[in-house]
Amino acid sequence: MIRRAILCGLLLVASLGASAQAKDTNNEIALQMYTLRNVGDADAQFAMAGKAGFKNVELVGTHGVDAPALQTILKKNQLNVVAAHVQLSALEQDFATTVAFNKAVGNTHIVVPWIEAADRPTTQQGWVDYAKRLDAMGAKLRNEGITLTFHNHDFEMKKYGADSVLDIIMKNTQRDNLVLELDVAWVSRGGQDPAQFITRYAGRIYAIHAKDNAGIGVRDDEMNFAPMGEGLLEWNSILTAARKSGVQWFIVEHDSPKDPWAIITTSRKNLDALLKQHPQH
Repeated sequence: MIRRAILCGLLLVASLGASAQAKDTNNEIALQMYTLRNVGDADAQFAMAGKAGFKNVELVGTHGVDAPALQTILKKNQLNVVAAHVQLSALEQDFATTVAFNKAVGNTHIVVPWIEAADRPTTQQGWVDYAKRLDAMGAKLRNEGITLTFHNHDFEMKKYGADSVLDIIMKNTQRDNLVLELDVAWVSRGGQDPAQFITRYAGRIYAIHAKDNAGIGVRDDEMNFAPMGEGLLEWNSILTAARKSGVQWFIVEHDSPKDPWAIITTSRKNLDALLKQHPQH
């Protein structure tokens, strides 16, 4: 009887351990370091990310340091790099240096984060041509073991006929050459449904930016962005679609936080809880 009780106890502990492991979301939550750009130097920024409980980060360029220095900072704070924001022009003009830096810090996904207003195409054919630039760069990076990724704002929701700019980009790039980092808050601001986009491009969405929109008159001094889970977005449909579509990373971001610590800790707590309600299949 004693032996059986001990065996049952061990099985229960193992079961609870497996359950806890299954519910651990550290391997799918990251922080976009742009959120902490006004928090001191690179040392201070990455220290805050680690202190807030993040194990994974998304870089913005080089953070003003060389690769060995960033390696040291990342190791000190036990942080892993899941992606880095790099302008397409920087890739085209200084490919070798950019690739070498990202390889050195262990990054395999380079994200085109933004298109300056003056550089944005104004016609459907212009966007097709831009997509071909992305496709060519994606093929070039793929040969280096790096995946090119595209991050949207609201202006990619503009439509030419039945297709949005983002649709044009996806239709004119190869699956192996470009994947998406879908910023669901900007998709919503562009008048589109984030869950529909996630479903439409299942298998091609590497990550989503987990941030939220506030209403007009709410957080006006923070670009009307709210901590993830405390705004207007309907996260149940977004996360249900994300799970079905194979999204790998959920990256906390805020474009203009007054209190970065409060924003990232609140967002991480809410994201962790919501992901546990939508477990991986």
